[in-house]
Amino acid sequence: MPNPAPRHFLTLLDLTSNELDWVIQRAIALKQIRNSNTLYEPFRNQVLGMIFEKSSTRTRVSFEAGMAQLGGHALFLSSRDTQLGRGEPIEDSARVISSMVDIIMIRTFDHAQVEEFARHSKVPIINALTDDYHPCQLLADIQTFVEHRGCISGKTVTWIGDGNNMCHSYINAARQFDFNLNICCPSGYAPNPQLVKDNAQRIQIISDPKTAVQGSHLVVTDTWASMGQEDEKKARELAFANYQVNPELMDLAADDALFMHCLPAYRGLEISHDMFNDPRSVVYDEAENRLHAQKALMEFLLLNPNIDA
Repeated sequence: MPNPAPRHFLTLLDLTSNELDWVIQRAIALKQIRNSNTLYEPFRNQVLGMIFEKSSTRTRVSFEAGMAQLGGHALFLSSRDTQLGRGEPIEDSARVISSMVDIIMIRTFDHAQVEEFARHSKVPIINALTDDYHPCQLLADIQTFVEHRGCISGKTVTWIGDGNNMCHSYINAARQFDFNLNICCPSGYAPNPQLVKDNAQRIQIISDPKTAVQGSHLVVTDTWASMGQEDEKKARELAFANYQVNPELMDLAADDALFMHCLPAYRGLEISHDMFNDPRSVVYDEAENRLHAQKALMEFLLLNPNIDA
């Protein structure tokens, strides 16, 4: 009997809302297991292949440490280390690499490359960031909100900044986790219009940050210039000059509002120097939760738990 097709995690839409809720709750449980120094190694003799075409700090550390903590091994591959970097067809690389490891995460530029890799892989593929989506970060963000404020369903989230991969993933998260999303971007930097149209019932596009944060339970931002956009840095700083998140802006949000940033953060640009350590900021918890959320995701993809049990 042939092996069942592997489940992949390329966007949040690849899991159902119930499955995503299971991952969040499991992440919280795995965090408790680690903090209690309890040995838990379900991935013994299993290997995670990590393919990086974009540089990384939190993504590499969290996946590599997470796999080790679960008893497995992580193999780091940069574009310089593989034939992908020399033009080998993605199909060939996917077939070969997936025949030797148990699960693969990919951090690259073009989202279509991850989709192509998944089509030809024998094992689960995780999107660890593309130019279009960053779903792993959203797992950590939702986990962080749940830990601090409980269920995010029915809440209002405000995204301030570029309509980038994080913004796109927040749009998908609004759909999957049942919250309302305000998107506040300068003219010319709005998210994918089709994605906005498909989720119009949950999204408001608001140009003024002060209006956008009114009543928000979570305020989120990101760097104004992502990897590959360094040559646009000065132009973006001018366009986004009025979109900085600071304590004064947060004061207009709900009394119990939280602030998140996926990091790296540039103080004095998208956030003020004093916002980073404001009591409403949970950026360090958010960063740590990449570890726990991704461990839970790998458990889901590799162990196929019965989430209804």
